[in-house]
Amino acid sequence: MTAPPPWRSSAFNYMTDIFKGTGAAFTSVDARRSFGAPRINTVSGVRPIIRLRGAQSDDKSTMKPTQTTTSQQSSPTMPRTTFPDKLKAYVARTFEDCPLDAKPEVEAELKRIITNAFNEKIVWTVDWEEMPLPQVMLATRKAAEKQDKSRATSDSPTKSFGKFNLHEKKRKNEETSTSSKVNGFEKRSRNDSSFTASTDKLSQREKEKRAKRFANDNISSSSVSPYRPMSTQKTADPEAPLVGRCMNLEKKYFRLTSDPDPENVRPLYILEKTLELLKKKWRTEQNYSYICDQFKSLRQDLTVQHIKSDFTVTVYEIHARIALEKGDLGEYNQCQSQLASLYDEGLKGHEEEFKAYRILYLLHTCNRSDMNEILANLTPADKKHHPIQHALEVRSVLAIGNYHRFFRLYLEAPGMGGYLMDSFVVRERMAALACICRSYRPDIDIRFLTEELGFESDTECVTFLCDNGAQAFIQQKSGDKGLPNSIRFEANKAASIFEEAKKQAFKKVDIKGQM
Repeated sequence: MTAPPPWRSSAFNYMTDIFKGTGAAFTSVDARRSFGAPRINTVSGVRPIIRLRGAQSDDKSTMKPTQTTTSQQSSPTMPRTTFPDKLKAYVARTFEDCPLDAKPEVEAELKRIITNAFNEKIVWTVDWEEMPLPQVMLATRKAAEKQDKSRATSDSPTKSFGKFNLHEKKRKNEETSTSSKVNGFEKRSRNDSSFTASTDKLSQREKEKRAKRFANDNISSSSVSPYRPMSTQKTADPEAPLVGRCMNLEKKYFRLTSDPDPENVRPLYILEKTLELLKKKWRTEQNYSYICDQFKSLRQDLTVQHIKSDFTVTVYEIHARIALEKGDLGEYNQCQSQLASLYDEGLKGHEEEFKAYRILYLLHTCNRSDMNEILANLTPADKKHHPIQHALEVRSVLAIGNYHRFFRLYLEAPGMGGYLMDSFVVRERMAALACICRSYRPDIDIRFLTEELGFESDTECVTFLCDNGAQAFIQQKSGDKGLPNSIRFEANKAASIFEEAKKQAFKKVDIKGQM
């Protein structure tokens, strides 16, 4: 009969044993059975010294050992329990990012997995590197329990790992008579032949009853690919690209939590038609929520099929431009990161245009390290393109504080550069106003501010000042005949307001910009 795993002892923490690699979970101690002369330890050859109370008394019942001076050693015949190095690494991965609230449940699942492996004597043959983590099994099991219970599962095979089912639950064995009592607990015999023989004796009605009772177990088992022994050969190449079979032009985006299903993935020629449809809908409807969802689904289908071509570059470029137009810097940043890797692989697209956008985006995020890297990688040929020249000049004027030239460049931005500059132009207006308030006294004309700060009208300039708490410093001046002829801004009095606004604007930068 197989000995129970060592962690079934209540005083043994099996995970500590795995990490420390101590082997046996306890130290064997020879029991003293008489009050005669102490026996010599056969391992160390040392006679243990026992100090007794009441040494002058002849009554042996009063003699009690109080202390031993020699440490007992393990019996040489006691087998040591060892664990594979891959199992230790598996346990380490399990608790690497495990939340504290989920730790008890994960520990219980981990204990059940290793216990089953020891019981079936396959702990050394299991490929622990390919085994899914306990939290993955728990999440899949919970998701499977929510599925439609009316789904027919009696014919679906239950995948197993070695000789035990990964999702097997403890249950009373009412159908078989091959149970035996071991240490007071009933265990079903794992003899394959006896189990098969008893199953064959079941009636068809009992088999159907059993299938219904364990429907959830079958669903959970069939929905998870359990870990497998190292000797098992893969039947399919996991690196082979998937080819979709879905014919729908429109499909909602869903984040993948398992291997993609070819029935839900569109092939390349369908994706090309989808792109044309999305471009038409964007021109006519301008529904960004819908367009963004469809483009993410389109990008996902390209990714799972390992499609990297000029068409892939076109998809990411169009999605990036639409995201910039709507100010969705988070989605734009995802597109530009993927475009950088596609350009590095030699695929053709509008590389110079998006390099310029990259420089402007780094100005928004104040990311100096990445800015230095992209400037070092620019070639003389790149610097001849107008979008890159414009972006480099924007960087230069911001570095020296030339806000006059900066707002001229803002109004002259090529392509979608103006949308990117919109993300940090308010911050630069705060800095420019703080400089103007220190320089111009006692007041200045609103028209001057409109032209210097790149506003489209005086009304927009006044609205900006009022929104930042400077409405009390806007005065309307009258001419000689008493008619209002100009609107003046008392810059000297508003200096403290915009100095504080400048500090707050540069204090925190939203580097993601997610809508």
